[in-house]
Amino acid sequence: MIGGFLGAGKTTTIARLARRLVDRGHRVGLVTNDQAYQLVDTQFLRAEGFDVGEVAGACFCCKFNDLVETVGRLAAVERPEFIIAEPVGSCTDLVATVVEPLKHLYGRQYEIAPYVVLLKPEHGRKILSAEAGTGFSPKAAYLFLKQIEEADVVAINKIDKLSDAEQAELIELIQRRFPGKEVLRLSARRGDGFDRLLDVLNRPEPAKRITPEINYDTYAEGEAELGWLNCTIRITSASEQAAADFSLDGLLVEFAEGLREKLHQAGAETAHLKILATEGQDSAIVNLVSSRTPVELSKAAQVSVSRAELTLNARVATDPDQLAGLVRQETTTLARRHKLKATISDEQSFRPSRPVPTHRMRVATRD
Repeated sequence: MIGGFLGAGKTTTIARLARRLVDRGHRVGLVTNDQAYQLVDTQFLRAEGFDVGEVAGACFCCKFNDLVETVGRLAAVERPEFIIAEPVGSCTDLVATVVEPLKHLYGRQYEIAPYVVLLKPEHGRKILSAEAGTGFSPKAAYLFLKQIEEADVVAINKIDKLSDAEQAELIELIQRRFPGKEVLRLSARRGDGFDRLLDVLNRPEPAKRITPEINYDTYAEGEAELGWLNCTIRITSASEQAAADFSLDGLLVEFAEGLREKLHQAGAETAHLKILATEGQDSAIVNLVSSRTPVELSKAAQVSVSRAELTLNARVATDPDQLAGLVRQETTTLARRHKLKATISDEQSFRPSRPVPTHRMRVATRD
């Protein structure tokens, strides 16, 4: 299981990790997870050719039986040697509610790897140093810190965007708050550090592990501060005679940048916003991982089209109704600017409910 906060780069990491294993001749299955349905991650990973199961509607801890069933279906049909699972980015306490129950209840079927958590640099430095202006409340930051605390190994992702000094500062901040924590450096985009990551995941799970104390009131309140929005947006050219009216990549980046600006103006910090645009066999993906950083075109289509379907997944520190309203506003603005028709459907807008784990098996120490 590869954890980490929203926007830490989990999907890119597990895709590269899975590709490495496949290239070495192994069979691999993937499991995605989210509070909502219609996941960009699942569509992207399936388009990359992977066998993907999905657990939607709550995190792994609250849908433990669904996770086991999903893994079981993958095991029965594809018989993978490795299964990589990606939990919801706002969840914590996963060692006590997922790793330990899997080991105790299904230890004869599965060997559980050490739990690796990706550290998101965009918010990590400010949260770890308790600096003001993170964009998140202390309760939301609590989730971030608890994820790092329970990790067997912390992996600083996106080192391709960090200087040596910035990497060293993050490592020092982690060690100061969590002494003795093992730290890796990764670039999921470039592949830096993945040989070491594979070595870590192939180790036996730690001989000693302490699951942290979790205040579930703070946990629930921190998650509930995030507005969740998933929806589908269908865009078509207003002219039926036009065969190829707009750049798929250009329109997608423009739309996401417009949303970034609106969210920033509203004081709504983005944890993660991702949009998948598809038309036929062509697809493009944009990611926004902070209201103060630019939109990234993580997958380019390099085509012009007259229509497209957009799948939007947004997790933002704001009221979900406000989030949905800003998306509707920017959709209308984009359509008018380019003389397009746009319709929104399949909208899911909510705050995550209180987590109620199926199992919770704390470990004080293990010799």
